[in-house]
Amino acid sequence: MTHDHAPEPTPGPGSDLTRDRLAKQPDETGSRDAGEQARDRLSDVRREVAKAVVGQDAAVSGLLVALLCGGHVLMEGVPGVAKTLLVRTLASALDVDTRRVQFTPDLMPGDITGSMVIDPQQGELRFREGPVFTNLLLADEINRTPPKTQSALLEAMEEGQVSVDGRSRTLPSPFLVAATQNPVEYEGTYPLPEAQLDRFLLKVVLPIPERAQELEVLRRHAGGFDPRDVRGAGVTAVARPEDILAGRAAVARVSVSDEVAGYIVDVARATRDSPSLSLGVSPRGATALLRAARAWAWLNGRDFVTPDDVKALAHATLVHRLGLRPEAELEGTDVAQVLASALGSVPVPR
Repeated sequence: MTHDHAPEPTPGPGSDLTRDRLAKQPDETGSRDAGEQARDRLSDVRREVAKAVVGQDAAVSGLLVALLCGGHVLMEGVPGVAKTLLVRTLASALDVDTRRVQFTPDLMPGDITGSMVIDPQQGELRFREGPVFTNLLLADEINRTPPKTQSALLEAMEEGQVSVDGRSRTLPSPFLVAATQNPVEYEGTYPLPEAQLDRFLLKVVLPIPERAQELEVLRRHAGGFDPRDVRGAGVTAVARPEDILAGRAAVARVSVSDEVAGYIVDVARATRDSPSLSLGVSPRGATALLRAARAWAWLNGRDFVTPDDVKALAHATLVHRLGLRPEAELEGTDVAQVLASALGSVPVPR
């Protein structure tokens, strides 16, 4: 199935993303609905983030896609590649509330979700909200805490609520967990449980910047840039939570043909049939790829999904859901290579 009028898609938020651009397409009648205005404002967010963060386009794209899908993002990179700065800057550009939790080996679940405490004035128990009650939660170095504490986020990420003392409490909307992690081979890290990984819509890798980008970082710091003061860098709020919600409503109207849906299913099944993998993409992973592709199509000005949208988001959406067999790992096989092979084995619908 072809769409001759489809614009050329920009690269998706995979680990090999180059500088991409979100499309701004004016309505032919001259009027602009809430969805179109939201798309323009979310495009402007990228410009604001660039005032404080050099490069890292893949992570910016991933965070925007996740916000539009009601999903969450796992960002991996060595210390010092602006993971924390990126999330704080994005929150400022979106004018949303944000909180940060530094994950440590002694962090307890109640330190994230909140707990019951005694009110000294009333002499009775009351609930004290944890930092999870926010719009954008920065879970910093999430793999430095044991799995028991990591799992405290499962209900929040899946259902948008937390349950304490037998009562469920709804989290604000929009709600997104932006978790950062160091590569698992680094000292003092714990691998995330499979159930936890599956709750992340996307995983994006923040690489070491290229030489020209790193030089620009140094120039900014030499000029007085303070990474703790993003407002001082000129970052302003160009979008609001209402734009995210309007964008979600518009994304829900993006159509997916049977051919494209079948392509997603075939890609998922190809990973399950791979002899190199002990764990392939589950149906949850396939639906995640569908959601992400719809958001990416809308951000690029289209109301339908193309196979290129699926391919652009496949790596970021699926790679963390795959499990490599020990023998394949000993042979030096990489999960990304297996995924690329599975994608290459599936015919692309035309």
